[in-house]
Amino acid sequence: MSLGDDHEPSGGYAGTGQTRTRLPDSGDAFGDPRRRGSSRSLVTVVGVVVLLIAAIAFANRGDGDTSSSADGSSGKPETSATAPSGQRPVTSKSAAGIPSGFAQDQEGAESAAANYAVVLVSADILKPARRPDIVRQVFDAGKVSELEKNLDQVYSKAFLEKVGLDENGDAPKGSTYVSRTMPVGTKTTDWSGNTATVEVWCTGVFGMAGESSQSPVTNDWFTMTLRLRWTDNDWKVDSFSQKEGPAPVNGDNKVSTSDDISKAVQEFGGFTYAR
Repeated sequence: MSLGDDHEPSGGYAGTGQTRTRLPDSGDAFGDPRRRGSSRSLVTVVGVVVLLIAAIAFANRGDGDTSSSADGSSGKPETSATAPSGQRPVTSKSAAGIPSGFAQDQEGAESAAANYAVVLVSADILKPARRPDIVRQVFDAGKVSELEKNLDQVYSKAFLEKVGLDENGDAPKGSTYVSRTMPVGTKTTDWSGNTATVEVWCTGVFGMAGESSQSPVTNDWFTMTLRLRWTDNDWKVDSFSQKEGPAPVNGDNKVSTSDDISKAVQEFGGFTYAR
């Protein structure tokens, strides 16, 4: 559940999938361990494995290599996939517990967008006591007053009752309201140094975990677009919107009990994201 530019809350969160790696059924490298090969064969196999590991590590560095291919074109596609850069996530947090102090570069903007997406689609945003701190930390100061009023109207007492929460945004005794977002990747679509537009592909879970819940916890996939501005030595959100997908085919995972979901939310902490 989140709020877009039109200030309309929308639901949704994420399914899970599985990736399987199929190893070779046989062969010299993976064959019968009782077979004795020559020392030259062994050295060759070990050498190939080491080279593969080195190649994979180099490819995953994401260090912005701009070398060209044989035909003179760039070795990267126009829109390169999100890759880990090796940068450490920020360690400073505001009084609201939200990551802050992002670098004034493209990676810093993507890190800020990923962390802000988590906050903006969280259970805390529904709590009137927590919302002002979140809005003041995440948004450009010039947008705060307007957004606080709009969010108070959207997340009204009537809305909270509809999702099963009281006027303070708390779940009934014995139940747990779940609203957690996990960024899958980021993509910068516009960059000027002081402004940036970043898309964050997300998955997540939301709903009420409880035996008597009328809104069980479900999942969704969605993309948030955040327009950021560099102000007060940090990236702040100027505006944001959300759209559905891209969504994979749902897996065949066994559905967990509401008690398992509640325990998972309470026992598993979230992450600070970095590029």
